[in-house]
Amino acid sequence: MGKNIDSLNLLHVSPVVYEKGWEYYRIIAFRHGDVKRLLQRLEERGFVFEILRKVPFDGFIASSLTLTADALFSALTEKQTDALLTAFTHGYYRLPRKASIQSIASKKRVPRTTYQEHLKKAENKLITSLVPYIQLFRHASEEQRERIKVM
Repeated sequence: MGKNIDSLNLLHVSPVVYEKGWEYYRIIAFRHGDVKRLLQRLEERGFVFEILRKVPFDGFIASSLTLTADALFSALTEKQTDALLTAFTHGYYRLPRKASIQSIASKKRVPRTTYQEHLKKAENKLITSLVPYIQLFRHASEEQRERIKVM
């Protein structure tokens, strides 16, 4: 079920609750069409489901809605994780950059294209995981953003 949610523009709010053979999910949808696509996919795959509650989102991000490491990093392979950490260590993400893809790949003794592929796939997965949270934050009012700021 989680893959069905994650593949659409939906935000899965943890935790999943398991009770008496049922799984309970909370999701935040940014467009009604995304919910319709999710329900269609579930029907096509033979899932039995029931919508228990549907409420409009007011744009507030509750402090309990936290981004988990699992949600952010679980899709990364070991090579992708290594590529990100190596790029960071060598200053690739500093401004101005302290290293290039080519220089890092040379130090790792791997082809530039291979290293670049691992890094770009990792970056893409991270951004894809972050976008729903960025959308939530964008919809919050300035007052709501101030209340959740980390000091």
